[in-house]
Amino acid sequence: MLILTVICCILVASLAFAATCHAVSEGSGADETNIKLIVDETEISAVLNNSRSSRALVDRLPLSLRLQKYDHDYCGMMAEPLPYDKNDLRNGWSNGDISFEAGGNYFAILYKDEEISQQFGNLVTLGRITAPLSVMDTLDQQITVRIELD
Repeated sequence: MLILTVICCILVASLAFAATCHAVSEGSGADETNIKLIVDETEISAVLNNSRSSRALVDRLPLSLRLQKYDHDYCGMMAEPLPYDKNDLRNGWSNGDISFEAGGNYFAILYKDEEISQQFGNLVTLGRITAPLSVMDTLDQQITVRIELD
């Protein structure tokens, strides 16, 4: 009986360790998924959070979107809206955020001007760029970005 108990304890500990390793491998945090944004020959590393919206986006990958450069972001329409929780709506962004605007179904890579961003609302943060944000300034005015799991 003692041997059976020891074997069960070892088995439970092994499963817990395996689950922890799997969670950490999915992103830089347990609740993140590594992705890459590919624009022509440029690969930009990023992570998605574990929100309902981000999980729905992951289900659509790989996904290509046509984006236009504006003052502080690259933005374009998604063909289908992402589901979201009202608790995830916010004003503003942090530089590097990957977001979508819930009212207009816009996908955006917001890479500068966070200091004035509070005036922009109805945003759902999906994740963030982990590469140096200076890479965004090297891209053309109009781009097609392919989003893939990394």
